[in-house]
Amino acid sequence: MTDQTSPLSIPRHEDFMLPILKVLDSHGGSATNEEIEEALIEMLGMTPQQMDVTYPTSGAAVVPDRMSWARSYLKYPGLVDNPKRGMWVLTDDGRQAVSMPDEKVRRMVADAYNVHQIALAARRKAKEAAAMGDDAATPTRNEEIILHDQPTEEEEAEWSDALLKVLRTMPPDAFERLTQRLLRESGFVRVEVTGKSGDGGIDGAGVLRMNLISFQVLFQCKRYAGSVSSPTVRDFRGAMQGRADKGLIITTGTFTTDARKEATRDGAPAIDLIDGEALCQLLKERGLGVRVRQVIHEEVDIVSDFFAEI
Repeated sequence: MTDQTSPLSIPRHEDFMLPILKVLDSHGGSATNEEIEEALIEMLGMTPQQMDVTYPTSGAAVVPDRMSWARSYLKYPGLVDNPKRGMWVLTDDGRQAVSMPDEKVRRMVADAYNVHQIALAARRKAKEAAAMGDDAATPTRNEEIILHDQPTEEEEAEWSDALLKVLRTMPPDAFERLTQRLLRESGFVRVEVTGKSGDGGIDGAGVLRMNLISFQVLFQCKRYAGSVSSPTVRDFRGAMQGRADKGLIITTGTFTTDARKEATRDGAPAIDLIDGEALCQLLKERGLGVRVRQVIHEEVDIVSDFFAEI
């Protein structure tokens, strides 16, 4: 049954805008729909009665719908990005807007939305004119030809080495936020960075959802060029004992043979290992700090038989 509480007692979609930016900032710059909504409910003190209010016609919940509209509107001035379904990222402009007055953020969104609507109307008018045979009204554009060539081993090594160099010079907290973002984009929810020292090397935790099953995962970030040894894996396993279903160690370096054996030792909870090369591939696949441009290579062969037959 639809709750009869008046929707007027619920924040409007624009009331959620600045709080959403603050939530993203507090979550390391990225968060899922679920994480944003849970944080907003807590931040704004939303009551169960408010959360139960639904639209009379569709029966959809009002609060999540308004939160969703607020997230979408924040894209117009470029304060947030939505790189994949259910994932939201705070942009550089968004980080600056976090400390702005609420009214200024609303004005930025309104102005950007108005500009978008004007541009949309202009495109619609041009399309209608083109349909009536006015070729001059039809905009032209150059179509880019993309060939999906696989990079050579040398090219792979070149870009991954450059990326690893960048990763290894990142501040520790920035690398932890990057790890947090990567895990979110890989299907994790409720990803938190603990920021604590002396906790057996545990840097954060998250929940990995696989269809109907969820796993509590603890992770560790190793931002250096050396090799992670077996004692590190062993200590991490000891710290996660009884606290999680799985463990994950991510490094910009490598793992020794003994470390890999320790991670899959019989009778002990398995720990997944991601070394520098695997990390680079994951960042590339998800477009995090890596932009892939397809390049057309022209190869010219001399057909000697052709000249011989002239």
